[in-house]
Amino acid sequence: RGVAWCEVRHRDGEGEWKGLVPGENDCRRVGLEATETVEIQDFVDVEEIDPMYFYKPYYLEPQKGGDKAYVLLRDVLEKTNKVGIAKVIIKTRQYLAGVKALKHALVLELMHFAEELSDAETLNVPKKLAPAKREIDMAKALVESMTAKWSPDNYKDDYRDALLDVIEEKVEAGGEEIEEKPKAKKQSSKVIDLVAVLQQSLQKAEDGKKKKSASKRTKAASKKAA
Repeated sequence: RGVAWCEVRHRDGEGEWKGLVPGENDCRRVGLEATETVEIQDFVDVEEIDPMYFYKPYYLEPQKGGDKAYVLLRDVLEKTNKVGIAKVIIKTRQYLAGVKALKHALVLELMHFAEELSDAETLNVPKKLAPAKREIDMAKALVESMTAKWSPDNYKDDYRDALLDVIEEKVEAGGEEIEEKPKAKKQSSKVIDLVAVLQQSLQKAEDGKKKKSASKRTKAASKKAA
């Protein structure tokens, strides 16, 4: 069945996320209505906000007669390096959002509420681990060899392009099902799994140490036998 726009996820007593889908009447009872305005509640320094909170940008345009106010807000945000924190209603859902200056425009970037983000401290990741200097130097060399200038046009949505090709083929076939073609073998690329490379290097180094240690024990045993 269709899912209401006000779908809710909450944590149970054990901290697990559980889904709860209220009905359409429940959504109406909340009383939130979509508006065409953005009401800013606070101004915050950009550096104070963790980038994890931002996730979807929209350009803002001034309403009729609002050019002067638009330019004034844009220029002030740019000069003070501030973000306007607001709440907006899209359809029947409320979002936290940041209003930013970007070149000649204002951008409304949707944000996560604090309870929507997991605490990184709860993740099962290594914290106290000190790699050797040689390992760090090797990792730096690998990163430097793959360093390039940021150019967003270099990165394509391969899935979207492939899906559009499938849709075009289906349209040309009059909507009939198309026999799946055998997939071509993927060409090797310069994409490198940094962790895998480091693990391989570390494994080789560890194997080398074991061989040296075994060789020393063999020599010592030969001397004793002599």
